[in-house]
Amino acid sequence: MCPEPVKKLIRIAIPLAFWLGVWQLAAMAVDLELMLPTPARVLTSLLTMAGTDTFWLSALFTLVRVFLGLLLGTALGVLLAFLTRFASWANLLLSPAIRVIRATPVVSFILLVYLWVTRENIPGVIAAMMVLPVVWSSVSGGLSSVDSQLLELARAYRFSRWKTLCLIYLPSVRPHFISGFLTAFGLAWKSGVAAEVLCPPKLAIGSRIQQARMALETADLFAWTLVIIVLSLSLEALLRHLLKAGEVRV
Repeated sequence: MCPEPVKKLIRIAIPLAFWLGVWQLAAMAVDLELMLPTPARVLTSLLTMAGTDTFWLSALFTLVRVFLGLLLGTALGVLLAFLTRFASWANLLLSPAIRVIRATPVVSFILLVYLWVTRENIPGVIAAMMVLPVVWSSVSGGLSSVDSQLLELARAYRFSRWKTLCLIYLPSVRPHFISGFLTAFGLAWKSGVAAEVLCPPKLAIGSRIQQARMALETADLFAWTLVIIVLSLSLEALLRHLLKAGEVRV
């Protein structure tokens, strides 16, 4: 029988080969690099860019902005979830505002924030704003699903608030938080790069995409898009592994 690692490799390789073949055939049919470059041309462009300092600095600065926005939005989302769950006035005043943020298109926020925040900080702020309602909704759902019988037990044994939080609320919230956090990461990544494209900082993946578009360098545009996809999938897999490992240790 085929070992499990080999099976996983095959499950990845077959779809990848299929879609690369489709891409190659489509590029040959179009026969115009400006419209659709071949995979080989995009790979060549990617390798050329990877030999420059600008490539690595742009990727690094984008990662920093996105992760800062992710952490800020997550912290605010968790804080507001507990606040709106246990304070009726907070739920009355803040819940509608958070739902408005979730319903507003990211482009509108980018253009509005551009009026108030420096260009370098816009991607992080936008990422945080997109993350906040997702984390808030997930954590709020976890808090609402806490077993009432466990809370009665905690009151019967006169648990302190801290002990009730650690032994009852956090275990109930954890799976909801992990699911919401992973979803929020994808949103943070896409919204952060979108903000960089519309309001390009000096060093950013979005800035390089904008430059490639204006220069009609389609191969570079595809190459940067490939970088975004690879980074997003790799980091999401890493976060998923770290969160599950932490859950097992707990």
